[in-house]
Amino acid sequence: MDIQEFGRWAGELLHPERFLAVDDSLNGIQVGRSPGRVRKVAFAVDACLETIRRAAEAGAQALFVHHGLFWGKPAALTGLMRERVAALVSSDLALYACHLPLDAHPELGNNAVLARMLGLGDLEPFGLSHGQYIGFKGRLEPAISMEEAVLRILPEGDEPRALYPFGPALLKTAAVISGGAPFEAFQAIEQGLDLYVTGEPSHSIYHHAMEAGLGVIAAGHYATEIHGVRAVAERAARELGLETVFLDYPTGL
Repeated sequence: MDIQEFGRWAGELLHPERFLAVDDSLNGIQVGRSPGRVRKVAFAVDACLETIRRAAEAGAQALFVHHGLFWGKPAALTGLMRERVAALVSSDLALYACHLPLDAHPELGNNAVLARMLGLGDLEPFGLSHGQYIGFKGRLEPAISMEEAVLRILPEGDEPRALYPFGPALLKTAAVISGGAPFEAFQAIEQGLDLYVTGEPSHSIYHHAMEAGLGVIAAGHYATEIHGVRAVAERAARELGLETVFLDYPTGL
């Protein structure tokens, strides 16, 4: 399998074309490599010099990330951007990025995995953005406490970036959108949900959540977006026979 074949496999799996009008990321192969077999693919949340370096040191021929290098408009290859691209090219390392399609995928996406971790049932789409749903909502049966919800979302015992404990003592309904989606809390309020889980907090939603009785867990942008890349890595290893490695490089945010 070469990088073009890997790109076609990932495209058929994740359907980035669905998000062309919504996502300003350049989903797909962002940096190519020379012809030749791809045997090992590294997976990470972010394309940065450190993950590029680690992928090259691991002997990978491609790096799959959630947050790529190019966002919505042409970028000059100067400064840090030049360094990142130069590091990829000098290592003959391809870069494949998948942003919102990876958040929204119904099985492998960040939000699908988070919904399973939380224990949501009766799943429905949630988080409408420019005509596309990004997350999921559902029911918690039996109902759980806020403390239990945090443990399920952050099973390693990490602290959330922010916690708004304004929901009922026992949470029966919840919605999840990974990453930087604090303002979708307003949709959770409108729909009368008990809990909203996302990555980043915002001062602007605090009083609204408190007055509406909505609990909010801002578990961390990075912490909520490791799941999709890991799930795709597992699928690539199983379906394609590739060696895969997940490069954990948390930001703490």
